[in-house]
Amino acid sequence: MEIITYDRLVAGLRAAGCVFAEDEAQMLISAARSPIELAAMADQRALGHPLEHVIGWMEFCGLRIEVDPGVFIPRQRTEFLVRRAIEIAQSGDVVVDLCCGTGALGAVLAAEVKDIELYAVDIDTKAVQCARRNIKAVGGHVFEGDIFEPLPVTLHNRIDILLANVPYVPTEAIELLPSEARIHEARLALDGGEDGLDVLRRVALEAPLWLALGGHLLVEVSERQALQAVEIFARSGLIPTVSRFEELDATVIVGTRLI
Repeated sequence: MEIITYDRLVAGLRAAGCVFAEDEAQMLISAARSPIELAAMADQRALGHPLEHVIGWMEFCGLRIEVDPGVFIPRQRTEFLVRRAIEIAQSGDVVVDLCCGTGALGAVLAAEVKDIELYAVDIDTKAVQCARRNIKAVGGHVFEGDIFEPLPVTLHNRIDILLANVPYVPTEAIELLPSEARIHEARLALDGGEDGLDVLRRVALEAPLWLALGGHLLVEVSERQALQAVEIFARSGLIPTVSRFEELDATVIVGTRLI
């Protein structure tokens, strides 16, 4: 078998439309355990598979997170959601990562805040399997099921930080997403219903039953969805605040239970 050189790899990736071909070539070379595996990985990437799925990991908030094929890949903008949670969280808090995907949000929070009690939930079996590996190192617990349904009832009124990176893409907009997301990530992790806020409504409605007094629900939405999200939080009895980070085009709503 002909060995793929770095220059050939870069040329092939560039021809396939990879903007950061040089960086990706280095990552593929580092991840491959043999020339045969490198060739296979290069072919996958050239066919449009996400780089994170091909090499099996990504860096998120400075932490290496395993990412399995088919599982939602955490976006860079979501680092702002985690940073907001880190600002609020305290040592010993009970934390739940809903719609957890890889478990990246909970894993980062556990790495940054001491002694949290961490739980994570996702409805997708592949995501749960991936999250269990990422969260195992920090002593968290991962459940498979629909939002709050699989959580222990002992968590009622005990959750201090509820991270919910729910799907918020409107159904009709799914077809406008880049092919890497549209084809290679679970639709369940993307589709938020007609206006993109269906899952958020369900989470906000139940959140007051689970949050401790003074506890916080944190979600990410698009900038144009922020006003609706604030209204949804308020109707659920949560006190909403909006944070915006232009550099990442990131909008985070924090809802606090005060009564």
